[in-house]
Formats: sequence, C-alpha cells, structure tokens
Amino acid sequence: MKLIQTIKNIFKIEDLRQRIIFTLGIVALYRLGKYITLPGIDPSQLEQLRDQTSTGIMGLLDMFSGGAFSSASIFALGIMPYISASIVIQLLGIVFPYFQKMQKEGESGRRKLNQYTRYLTVIILALQGPSYLANLHAILPTTAFVMDGLFFKISSVIILTAGTIFVMWLGEKITDKGIGNGISLIIMVGIIARFPQSFIFEAGTRINGSGGLVGLLVEIIVLFIVILGTILLVQGTRRIPVQYARRIVGNKQYGGVRQYIPLKVNAAGVMPIIFAQAIMMLPVILSGFKQSGSGLVVAFTNMYGFWYNLITALLIIVFTYFYTAVTINPVQMAEDMKKNGGFIPGIKPGRKTVEFIDTIMSRITLPGSIFLAIVAILPAFAVNFGISGNFAQFFGGTSLLILVGVVLDTLQQVESHLLMRHYDGLMKSGRVKGRTGAVTAI
Repeated sequence: MKLIQTIKNIFKIEDLRQRIIFTLGIVALYRLGKYITLPGIDPSQLEQLRDQTSTGIMGLLDMFSGGAFSSASIFALGIMPYISASIVIQLLGIVFPYFQKMQKEGESGRRKLNQYTRYLTVIILALQGPSYLANLHAILPTTAFVMDGLFFKISSVIILTAGTIFVMWLGEKITDKGIGNGISLIIMVGIIARFPQSFIFEAGTRINGSGGLVGLLVEIIVLFIVILGTILLVQGTRRIPVQYARRIVGNKQYGGVRQYIPLKVNAAGVMPIIFAQAIMMLPVILSGFKQSGSGLVVAFTNMYGFWYNLITALLIIVFTYFYTAVTINPVQMAEDMKKNGGFIPGIKPGRKTVEFIDTIMSRITLPGSIFLAIVAILPAFAVNFGISGNFAQFFGGTSLLILVGVVLDTLQQVESHLLMRHYDGLMKSGRVKGRTGAVTAI
C-alpha cells in the first residue's frame, strides 16, 4: 500500500525521523505536566473545578490548556496568554510606526518583537494568575487547600507564570528541532486529548438515550462534512482567474486569455476567529474566571447563547475585512505587476488596476468572512440540536479550525522533506496546501 510505503520513506530520512521523534518526546513531556498539581492543593478534591470546566467558555479554556486548567496544574493557564500577547503585538504593528519598522527589519526585528511578546506575556500572566487562584478559592472546598495564605498565593502565581513560560520554550524547541509549528502543535494536542472522552460520552448518551445508534451515525456524518468544509475554508483559493474576478466586479467583456491574480477567498486565515475569541474571553477572565454576575456578563460568557454568538460572528466579519486589508496591499500588488511586465487584460495599469483589485477583494472577502463566522458559531447550533457541549466543540469554532490548520501545515512540512529527498509525497494527486496567510502566533 502507498500509505505504508510513505511511512517507510519517512523513517528512511534520518533528519525527518529525528525531528518526528523529538516532537513526540516534547509533546509527551508537555502532557506529563498536566498531571502535576500546584503545590498546596489536594488533587483528589478537584471535582467541582472539573464540573465548572465541563462545558461553555470555561470548557474552551480547559480544552486549549489540554485539561491542565481543570486539574489545577502547573500548566493551568496554558499557552493562551502568549497567544493574546502575540495578537496585541501584531495589532501594535498595524497601528504604531515603531512596531511597523521592526516588522520590516528582518530577523533582528523579529527577535525584538518576540522579546516584547514575552514581556507582555509575563504581564498578562501576572494578572491572570491571581484571578485563577481566586476562582479556585471560590469553587473548591477549604479542605482542598493543604496550605494557604500569602506565601501560597505568591508562590502559585510564580509557578503558573513559570509553567506557561516553560510551555512557550517547549513550543519554540519543537519549531527549531522538531516538525511543524511548536505552539500550534501544543494547542492541537490539548484539543485532541479531549476528543476521545467527549466522543465516548456522546456515544453513550446517544446509544442509551435519544437517537440511538442511527443518531450517532448521523452526527459522525455531519462532523465529517463540517471537517471537509473547514479544510476547504482553511486552504482557501490560491489563485482566482481574472475572468471570474471580472464577473464579480460586473465587467462582462473579458478576453479569452487565461490569467490569474494571487488572491484568496480567505486571505485572513484563522486570524479573525482568534481575534474575536480572545475578545469574547475577556469578560470571564476579567471577572476572575467566574460565569456569574450582572446579566450582561452572563450573556457574554454563555458561548451557546444568542448574544455571545451574534457578537462573535459580527467581530469575525469585521476582523476578516480588517486583516485582509492589512495583508493584501492592492497598491503594492499593482506596482509589482507593472515592474514584472504583467497586466490585467482590459484594465489600465496604475490606479485602475488598484481599484480593480480592491473591488475584487471587497466582493470575495464577504462570502469568506460569512463562512468563517458560520464555522465559528456551529458549536452553538450543535448544542441546540442535542449534542453534548464537549463534543459540540469539534463541530466548528476555534478548536476545529486550529486542528485542521495545524494538521495541514505539519503534513506540508513532512511532504516537503519527502519531495526534497526525491520520495513520493503524501498526496498522489498534488501537494498538500497549508494555511498560507494564517496566524503566525499559533
């Protein structure tokens, strides 16, 4: 079989074999940290914390941390503070010339931005650490704390901060010496770790309750369709025929020459949904990880509610246009076409070409942003159709987009190693396409 031969070819390449083994070892080390509870907390009395993180936005936080959040682990805050810091630094690069200059300085500028990201991560951790401890005190019984007091709080915040920094370091090591993007793989592993338990619980609920085996099979088929649609969304369209672009603009008179312009329906990748999700998590983080309080706070922390999903969808659409406008520069594209002797048939070079490309991007970004918003809020629809909250997370949302994107990126790197050594790639019909234009933070 071709699959078996491909696996053999992978392990024939010494460098690729070592990278895969190194990556698996780092991932195993990360998963081991999930079972190391904060000193001073009785791990046998965390049942109420696990109940709190079983569904909803708290469940999403627990998923991104690989279950460490609900285990009061040294890795409880996970990698999300680093992701939030990365997003803030990217936004600063859009707004402030100082950060824009660093982004254009190449490797030296990248190192400076990474350093600023680490500093900001520590600041975020210093704020989230006490909030996490306050939530533990509010949820767990007093007997769960073997020791308490000021020393316990300070030492726990230091340990939580060091835990996230250590996870960041593990991710960087995977990126340097392993295969794939380390931070992305760490998040993906945490998401996948929750899938077996969620599926078993959903299967037991269906078989023993409503729907039966037929209902479970329907769910699996729908999940498969959603995954295929998400793959198409993440890969996007690598190039759009000029003829089709003109039809979008409304110009019916196009030539017969088949030309392409390098535009994508989903040029923003997964950035908009990550931006929106980070903003929607702010209320629960600022409230000390409590999902109670005023009606407004409750509404914006109920990820299956109407207002939460409406605001999330609108934010995704807005961020899709915003990030596309930042990443796609029609002026630069028109200038590059002119320098290389290229042109769009029937469109004058210069300002007309800029207006043409800008109009195309405005038209094709709308369906891409709407599709992205629909994928993001699909878990809410799944819950309303009777699917359990944990299993519903795999029917869309940030978790599914990250899973699909990271798998495609990792497969693309493996295929590059195979093709470079003159072996057959993973796909017989063509190359695996990764998340071109996706977020660099994950």
